[in-house]
Order: sequence, then C-alpha cells, then structure tokens
Amino acid sequence: MKSNLKNPNRPLVSCGGDYSRRSFSPFSQPLKANFPEFVYHKKVHNLANSVFIYVEAMPPKRRRSNSVRESDTGAVKLPKKLKVVIEHDVPVGLQRSGVVLVTGAGDVGQLGMGSDILEKSRFSLVNMEHEIVDVCAGGMHTVCLTKTGKVLTFGCNDEGALGRITADKEDSEFTADEVELPDKVVQVSAGDSHSAALLCDGRVFIWGTFRDSHGNMGLTPNGNENRPYQILENRVIVKIASGADHFVCLTAQGDIYTCGCGEQGQLGRTSERSSGRTARSGAGVDQLGKLLHPALISLKPSLKLHFEDVWTGTYATFAKVANSDDIYVFGLNNYNQIGLSQTAKPQFSVKLSKDFSSRKWKLICGGQHHTVALDEDGVTYAIGRKEYGRLGLGNECNDAEELTAIPALQNKKIIDIGCGSATSFAVTEEGDLYGWGMGTVGQLGTGEDEDCFAPTLIKTKQLIDRQVFKVSSGGQHTVILATVTNNNKTENNVSS
Repeated sequence: MKSNLKNPNRPLVSCGGDYSRRSFSPFSQPLKANFPEFVYHKKVHNLANSVFIYVEAMPPKRRRSNSVRESDTGAVKLPKKLKVVIEHDVPVGLQRSGVVLVTGAGDVGQLGMGSDILEKSRFSLVNMEHEIVDVCAGGMHTVCLTKTGKVLTFGCNDEGALGRITADKEDSEFTADEVELPDKVVQVSAGDSHSAALLCDGRVFIWGTFRDSHGNMGLTPNGNENRPYQILENRVIVKIASGADHFVCLTAQGDIYTCGCGEQGQLGRTSERSSGRTARSGAGVDQLGKLLHPALISLKPSLKLHFEDVWTGTYATFAKVANSDDIYVFGLNNYNQIGLSQTAKPQFSVKLSKDFSSRKWKLICGGQHHTVALDEDGVTYAIGRKEYGRLGLGNECNDAEELTAIPALQNKKIIDIGCGSATSFAVTEEGDLYGWGMGTVGQLGTGEDEDCFAPTLIKTKQLIDRQVFKVSSGGQHTVILATVTNNNKTENNVSS
C-alpha cells in the first residue's frame, strides 16, 4: 500500500473519520515521541453503522540491532504484518449527528437544563447550539462531542470532572460549555469523577479524579486535575474507555494501558495484595503513582497477544484479541458479570472468558453487577445480577451465570446498547429506545419511578418524529442522541 503521508515515519490515526468527509490529513501537530519500529498506514471504510480503521504494521528499514532498545520505546514486536481493526461506537465518519435528550436526576446539573430543573422522568430536549455526534453519561456529569470535534460538559464539578473552571460563573455547571483542548476530538469517555478525550492525532487528555475505598485518589500523585491533562505522550491511542474509577487506552500497536483504581482487578496489572494505594511496596516505590500512571496490562509472555478493541464495565475491563473472537477479561466478577463461572472473586490477572469468546461482539458495556453485550447480528445478551430487573429477563428470572439472549428483543435488530449502575438500554435500527432496570429517579424515562424487569419501549412527546441512535446511562441519569425522521421538519437553531 502506498502512503501519501509527507512523513511516513509518523503514524496516522484518525479514529472515527474526518468530520467534513474529505480525505484524511496528516497530524496537525507532530507528536513528541519517535516511533522507529513501525510505519503505519490506514484505510477507512464507511459502513452502515460503524467506522473501521485498519492499522497495518509494516517492517521498518534495516537498522543496527542495538540502535533502538525495546525498553526505551516500549514497542512490542509485532508479526511482520499485523492488521488491527478498531470499531468505533459513534459513526463520526458518516456524519450522523443529532440533538441531546436527557432524563433522571439533575440536582447537580447533569441534565444540562439549568439550575431550575432538578429531575426529569421523561426524556427532554437540551437546548444546545451544536450538532452532537457522541454523548457519555458519567456518575453525575455529562460529556458531549460536537460534529466539529469540540467537547462540551455539564454537571457536578466538585472534583474537576467538567474539565473547565465553573467557580467564576454562577450555575455554569448546569449548562453546557466547552472544554479547551488543542485539537479536534474524535472520542470521549466519562467515569464517576473523571472525563477523557481522544484527539484526531492519537493524543489523549484526561481530567477530574479517580476514587477508591479510601476516597479521592487524585488523577495524578499531585491530586485532581481541573483542566485537560495529557497522558501517554509517547503513544498513539486509537480508542479510550472509562469505568467508574479506571481508564483504559488501546494503542495503534494493539497494546492496552490502564490507570486508576485497581481494587477490583479492573487494571489487569496488579496482584490482589498490591491493588490498593496502601499496599506495601519495595523501598522507594510510589504505590499511588503506580496506580495513577498508565501502564501496560500484565500478560503471560507466551500469549503474545495484541488487541483490537476494549470496553469497560463499572469495575471491569473487556479486551478483544486482534483477528480473533477471543475476549480477555479482568475486574469484579461477584455475579459472574465478566463471564468467569469458576470464581466469584475479583479477577486481577488477564484471563480468557470462554463465554464471551463464543460470539462475535459489536459492543460490550457493563454496570455495577451486570453486563449487556451486542453481537454482530444485532442480538442482545445479558449476564450477572438480576435485582431491579437490570438483566431484562423478567421478574421471575435468577441471576444469569452465562450470557443469555434477552427474549423481548430477539425479533429486533439492535444497533446500540448502554448500561448505568443498575439500568440497561437498547436502540433498534428503526430508532426506537428500550429501557429496563432501576427507575427510582426517572433514569429510564418511562414517566414513572418503577423498576422495569423487561425491555420497555420508551414513549414521550419529545421522541415523536425522532430516531434515537445513541444511548449512555450514568449514575442516576441517562442521555440519548436522536435525529429527526420527518424530512420536512428541522431542529430549531441548530448549528455545528
């Protein structure tokens, strides 16, 4: 494959597409790192519901064997030609954008509707002068990505999760405002008290804090970060994902880096004894720094694994092996939510899940004690704890010890799924939204505060003539993206 890059030694990763649908351009700013081991090229295909980026590792020019040490670059030796395929949740390359609708608790501004709106039991429109292509609901805040690659946030900012200063303007956390970042953003993620952004050139910025059983951990050993803070400066990242208090990055080389709280095994690189910040370490070892500094997950050398996708649950991580259906998991498993039936203990080492490896997955997302997964045929499965109806298997079901197809959705093709702590959602290809699980503060959007034990079609005036295509559920609120289905109808005052 011929490269049209001016500098072929610089990786080109776009992770979702050029927003104007023109050809991709090289990095607007060079990375600080040098990547001597491989030359990367990319091909992009626009599919019906996804954008895939193919990253090929090409052998470098011949060089002296001692000119670059593996320990200096952190590079992992790849096969002569390894193809890594990254599937993105939001089809940015297709320019599918819409309006934001929210429901649930809004007492700290997570609904983005102003300080007078503290709760909604049905989905309501958020007035924003932007077209939005992605949304993430954090614990008590919301992150939106615009069509032009800007990040907007609203909600609780006590620990810096909004990535902007709100103290100088009254109630500014109750409405959307922009986070200052150095380039276009192609993906966002949100946890309980942190948020992150992946830029078009593969750089990653994160802000807020992580928490563990002892309280605030900080984002770095220096404490919270109220503004975007760059991590992994020497790596090109192609996907990011956030759990409640951990963060996961997938590199262009198929490696996985994690940071944050590791008490439930969700980092995949600590033993149970060394998973907490108070664990005993050797002389001169900064235990907190080890957790907060992004580092590679621990793999047996004999495995020689490279990954092409990552997903997170509240306290868990799922990793898909490149060119394989194998799914490796680590994290909390007390209700078998990561598919390891042999043990109910947290999984601290990276382990193959035979249950999750039995199908081809498009999306996997997890709540506190359950996981919902969507396969490539549009079939939705659930596993884990049954309480509050979060599995969608009916009020007479038991805990699901293996992945179980949800009967109420079997005749529908699903294109997106989402999980809150104890809620689940599914979006059909027709644009209908189904929700189930805990409904105590209106986070299901049914208009009631009752739990739903089976997928329930969400009906509301604001969804008439609108087609839902994206859903994200947080601690006690839910955010969706929807487009207008009536071609003669347009949104009021919407611009990019």
